Order: sequence, then structure tokens, then C-alpha cells
Amino acid sequence: MRQAKYPAGWDEERVRRVLEYYETQSEEEAVAEDEAAYEAITHTAMEVPVGLVPAVRELIAKQRAG
Repeated sequence: MRQAKYPAGWDEERVRRVLEYYETQSEEEAVAEDEAAYEAITHTAMEVPVGLVPAVRELIAKQRAG
């Protein structure tokens, strides 16, 4: 059997906790969490034409670097 590979800072216990959180969450709690994410004022979600994705990623990288 293969050994699981986790991202930095993650381990099997953390994955189990996250799974348990979402598997036991009620539908109402899930909806409230989703709605709260769209109310955040630090980020936004938008559609970007696929052809512009590389340029958008470059702009984001420049903003983070400087």
C-alpha cells in the first residue's frame, strides 16, 4: 500500500478532523458558511476567460511580491 502524501502542515489526523467537520455539518450550517465566504471583503470571486488566466496569475504574483 502507498504512503499518503500530505501538503506541508497537514497529516492524517488533520485530514480526519476536516472530513469529520464537513461530514457532520448540517445543510443549514453549510449554506451559512458558503454565504459568509461571499461576504468577505478581502477577496472576490469572478469569471475570467481561460485565455486571460496566465495574465491574471502574473498580476497577482506581482502584487504579492511587491
